[in-house]
Amino acid sequence: MMREARDIIRRPLVTEKSTSLMGELKYVFQVDNRANKVEIKKAVEELFDVKVKDVNTIRMTGKVKRMGLHSGRRPNWKKAVVTLAEGSKPIEIFEGL
Repeated sequence: MMREARDIIRRPLVTEKSTSLMGELKYVFQVDNRANKVEIKKAVEELFDVKVKDVNTIRMTGKVKRMGLHSGRRPNWKKAVVTLAEGSKPIEIFEGL
């Protein structure tokens, strides 16, 4: 069963580092934990109408958070750094937010 592109790409990550990467046509997204690089590439190409050159993924460990004596943990998540092909138009991240 093929998942929808919106199910694979959860949200763009807007940080200082990811904003500086946009100049190199690299965009950072939080993606579904089960998504592989091929699915991420197809989802970005479908959602933003661009040509993807490369996808790098990182599994991020959830942080331990405390409230007084009680400690809990945020869920683990997956990050994808998507590099666009030369000549691709930049993705307008702030349009869809």
